[in-house]
Amino acid sequence: MTQPAETRRQRAARRTGEFPPPPAPLPVPVIDSHTHLDLTVAEPAAPGRDAGADPVATLVAGAAAVGVDRLVQVGVDLDSSRWGADLAARVPAVVATVALHPNEAPRLADLDEALRGIEALAAADRVRGVGETGLDHFRTGPDGLAAQEASFRAHIAIAKRYGKPLVIHDRDAHADVLRVLDDEGAPATVVMHCFSGDADFAAECVRRGFVLSFAGTVTFGNAAALRAAAQVTPLDQLLVETDAPYLTPMPHRGQPNASYLIPHTVRSLAETTGADLDELCAAISATGERVFGPW
Repeated sequence: MTQPAETRRQRAARRTGEFPPPPAPLPVPVIDSHTHLDLTVAEPAAPGRDAGADPVATLVAGAAAVGVDRLVQVGVDLDSSRWGADLAARVPAVVATVALHPNEAPRLADLDEALRGIEALAAADRVRGVGETGLDHFRTGPDGLAAQEASFRAHIAIAKRYGKPLVIHDRDAHADVLRVLDDEGAPATVVMHCFSGDADFAAECVRRGFVLSFAGTVTFGNAAALRAAAQVTPLDQLLVETDAPYLTPMPHRGQPNASYLIPHTVRSLAETTGADLDELCAAISATGERVFGPW
């Protein structure tokens, strides 16, 4: 059966703890390719909340101060997609993507109506991608998979109609994600959000021309397979993300995450791949702009 899993907003609201201190700034600015500012500002300790300042502006400024000067705000349902599209229209450092998260699809009374709403948002100039969409076999049981797959196929079609990158959520569904992309024909640009596969799956994605986005999970002690995946990913097919407020990188795992913590992940990737830090930052920035366009 489909599990009555908590929504992402509910899981964010019950998190506790302080935001970690800022890391040393990066030498070259980079892009956070996947963040959820709407959820991050809901954290009890979100910067700017208690001080009366605009919490989103505080988060954007804090990220810029450490060399994360452009952010991709990602939608997971109609409300967050509308919120992100509106934010991107008025905040120069932010662009948006819009979508129904795969775990949302089975819960919707009228999936087709919701997809029409996503398609309407996808036409906006500051909406630079369609996602996160895809498949999740972890939180959704067998009776919800048909709705997930129908939603995924519809998002692929929207991305292709508007010529925008497809941002994929893939949890425990590697083979089925590739099967659906092969069936439908992948858009010109595909981003594997929070890449979670091993080196073999990474090589298959790289061969297909996909871009692999690595989150704070690549810094975890038990993530040897992810680090091996990063090692086979060319720099021009690699992005970095927070998925904030989730997936906080070491040494702050377990605390709330935000875009300003990306330097920890970037430095870990430089060590893992053997890339010069300046070179890696410049490559991430260039790939981000190639995928999502100029800010």
